[in-house]
Amino acid sequence: MDQTTGKGTALREPLEFPDFVAARGRHLLRTAFLLTGGDAYLAEDLVQEALGRVYRKWRRISRMANPAGYAQTVLANTFLSYRRRRSSTERATDTFPETGASDPDPALRLTLLRMLGELPAVDRAVLVLRFWEDRSVEETAAALHLSPTAVRSRSSRALVRMRERLGEDSAALLWS
Repeated sequence: MDQTTGKGTALREPLEFPDFVAARGRHLLRTAFLLTGGDAYLAEDLVQEALGRVYRKWRRISRMANPAGYAQTVLANTFLSYRRRRSSTERATDTFPETGASDPDPALRLTLLRMLGELPAVDRAVLVLRFWEDRSVEETAAALHLSPTAVRSRSSRALVRMRERLGEDSAALLWS
C-alpha cells in the first residue's frame, strides 16, 4: 500500500535500481543467508541471481507499491529453484567466514543455523519468511506458491523438529 495515498497505487516517482539495491541489498543478503543455512557464498550468489531477475523487469517493478516485497519473493523462489536443480557442483561446508559477533551465544546461533540447514528447502523457506521476515501465513503462501494450510502445517512440523533437536543439543551447549 502506498503511504502517501493509503491506496494500492503509488503516486511517487519510481526508484532507480542502484538506489533500491543500496537500500535493500543487505536485507536480501541476510534473508538469503538464513535460507541457505549459513552458506554466505551461496547466499551472495542467490542475491545476485534474484537482483538480476528483478533488474530485467525493473521498469514495471519500480512502480509497484512494494518493490522490496517483490524482490523478497523473487529471492525465495530463486532459492527454491536452486534447490531443485541438482546440477550444482558446489558443496556445503561446516566452516563459516570469520566475522565479529555481538551475539551473546554464538554456539546457539551456529546450532540454529545448522538445524535450519538440515530442514528440507521448502520448510526452511517457510520458517525464514514467516519468522525472520515476519510475513503472514497468506503472504508466505503466496510467495512460495503454497496454500495457507500447507504453510501452517510445514511451519508447525519444522518448528517441532527444531525444538526436538535443540532439546538434544541444549545440554551440550550448556556444558561447553
